[in-house]
Amino acid sequence: MTTVTTTKETLFQRFDNYQPSKSILLWACGMTAVATMVIGFGWGGWVTGGSALKTAAAAGELAKIELASAVCVDRFRTAPDSAAKLVELKNLSDSYKKRQFIEAGGWALMPGQSSPNGRIAESCSAALSA
Repeated sequence: MTTVTTTKETLFQRFDNYQPSKSILLWACGMTAVATMVIGFGWGGWVTGGSALKTAAAAGELAKIELASAVCVDRFRTAPDSAAKLVELKNLSDSYKKRQFIEAGGWALMPGQSSPNGRIAESCSAALSA
C-alpha cells in the first residue's frame, strides 16, 4: 500500500502561487481608481478647479469688505465730532438706520467709488456699535 501525504499550503504560499487573470487585474485597477476618487473628494478635501475659484473669490470679497470696514471705522473715529456721532449711532434702533447713518456721514465711501457700499457701511456700524 502506498500512502499519500498531503501538505496544506499556508496563506503566504497560496498568495505567492496566485496568478490573476487579465480581467481581474483590470477590474482591480478600475475599482482602486474609483475608490481613490471617492475617498479623495469625499473625505480628503479635494475640490475641483471651479469650486476652488468660487471659494477664493468669496474669501477675497470678504477680505476687501473687512479692510474697507477698518478704514471706515478709522475715518469715523478721526472725525472732529466722533464722540457725539458715536453716541448718536448707538442710540439708533436698528441696523438699517445705523447703516444709513454711516452712509450719510460719508465714512463708508471708499476712494474711487461714486456711492457708498452697503456691506461696508453695515460692517462698519457693527464694529462701531460693539
